[in-house]
Amino acid sequence: MEESQNSHEAFIMLLLRHEPMVRAAIRAVVHRAEDVDEVMQAVSLVAWRKFDSLTDHEGFGRWACVIARYEVLKFLRSRARDRLMLDESLVERILTESEDEDAIRRRRLSLLERCLEKLPQERRELLLHVYSPGCTTRAVAERLGKSEDSLYQLLRRLRLELKRCVEQGLDEEGGARP
Repeated sequence: MEESQNSHEAFIMLLLRHEPMVRAAIRAVVHRAEDVDEVMQAVSLVAWRKFDSLTDHEGFGRWACVIARYEVLKFLRSRARDRLMLDESLVERILTESEDEDAIRRRRLSLLERCLEKLPQERRELLLHVYSPGCTTRAVAERLGKSEDSLYQLLRRLRLELKRCVEQGLDEEGGARP
């Protein structure tokens, strides 16, 4: 029973971690929110039923996107009489590009995290604070005794520094910048 519960927990954690990526892939082709929810539910059910056959949990996101591809195609076929549906080959291409874009986004986020770690602690904390929910630039400027304009200029310089660092990381990895 414990192994089954661990399997359930692993599935839920992986699904929750990768749901935004899978949902974005679905949304690239299916535009109505209700339809996206319907396809996502179907993907979740299929993934749940087949989870025991997944040997590499690290590949869950890509595996779920493959399931999403088939579920989107199935959904579109069921709506084939609707004259505004996309061609199946175009749907395949959109979903494949969506997966590729997600990999690029993950790579850039990983590099951004590394670049943030390279910043002096004071600057890193400033950035994280300024971009935290509910925080205003005005409040941070007042707390630091700076004008809003000077804080904006500092943030602009920090963003440019992070952008250069990420681009340098992409160049060093040998991957073309998107």
